[in-house]
Amino acid sequence: MHTLTPSDSSTSLHLLSLLLKCAHLVSSNNAASATDLLPEIFHLSSPFASSPADRIAAFFAHSLHSRLFLHFLSPPRHLLLKSITLSSQLKTFHSALQTFNSLAPFVKFSHFTANQAIFEAVHGFDRVHIIDLDVMQGLQWPGLFHILASRAKKVSSVRLTGFGPSSELLAQTGSRLAQFAASLGLPFKFNPVEGKFGDMSELELSRIDFRANEATVVHCMHHKLYDIIGSNFGLLRVLSTVKPKLVTMVTQNIDIFETGSFLERFIETLHYYSAMFDALGEGLSRDNVLRHQVEQQLFGSEIRNILACDDVDGLNVSRRWGDNLSRFGFEPVSLSGSPAAQASLLLEMFPWKGYTLMEENGCLRLGWKGMSLLTASAWQPSNYSCVTNNSNIMGN
Repeated sequence: MHTLTPSDSSTSLHLLSLLLKCAHLVSSNNAASATDLLPEIFHLSSPFASSPADRIAAFFAHSLHSRLFLHFLSPPRHLLLKSITLSSQLKTFHSALQTFNSLAPFVKFSHFTANQAIFEAVHGFDRVHIIDLDVMQGLQWPGLFHILASRAKKVSSVRLTGFGPSSELLAQTGSRLAQFAASLGLPFKFNPVEGKFGDMSELELSRIDFRANEATVVHCMHHKLYDIIGSNFGLLRVLSTVKPKLVTMVTQNIDIFETGSFLERFIETLHYYSAMFDALGEGLSRDNVLRHQVEQQLFGSEIRNILACDDVDGLNVSRRWGDNLSRFGFEPVSLSGSPAAQASLLLEMFPWKGYTLMEENGCLRLGWKGMSLLTASAWQPSNYSCVTNNSNIMGN
């Protein structure tokens, strides 16, 4: 690992000071003064620098530049959010996510905990229907297929409804998953749906083909790169109607509220991604190509979307979701048993110290050096009637 020299430390502190000053100016709508600061920050930082602080500063500076461009030069709104839906850019993101999965436990953590919770929820059912709100490359599901195929009582049907923004990539994902399921002798069918679960009309929902004799589960793994669910109220409404056997959710522990100032959002984002950069860089060389790929194509894009656009509701899935799921007739399912054991075994696969696993109110939180970064939770329909008053639902 790189050790900061006094000169490095001085430069890093100066960069941090410049970034915070620039963010304050942006928050105050002082675009001219903020723009004047950016050239010095760009000069002192680089996404390829040896120092993590210099790399982080480069990504945040580019995000501030993007925000100034979007807000003061008046291009089409949501430019960054819409451009990511292009197939080529999604492939780049998926490649970076696969690399991230190989370097750090965050993606595996979400897969292991959700799969174990789903496996327990469908015990005794021979027909299983999984709804993945952003299936991407389907990296999570071979693990679940394997443990389902090893059950003493074999399943007679596994259906996976996968949502995504690209029909081309959905078809590729379905083909790969079908081949893997066939190798296990697991009866499998993939139903691709281009679009967002929360935005579906009643007619479009009929394409999902809910069946009474199946154990239906819904999985949602959120990230800050693009909105995967659409209308928050729409998602909650459908869930309360369908009443799946289980809802598993994995969220990043970064809260972005439109009611807060831009400076507050900036500082929250800086703290979060500083920990992510530190965790990713632990045990890797300063010039590691794979680390650079994840930082630029995944973290950098997430930071830009968080900071550059004001319409962050679709990117902001925070602890409020627990309250809203409760209001719509769901109650938490504890992950403290087998899912927690799976997560503990996962962390043992990473030799460096710093990762922490915490249990809180049945949720599992994966953190780095005491800072919680990712939360896994599970929910099931409760016995009380659903509350359908949507007056205070976020995103309405």
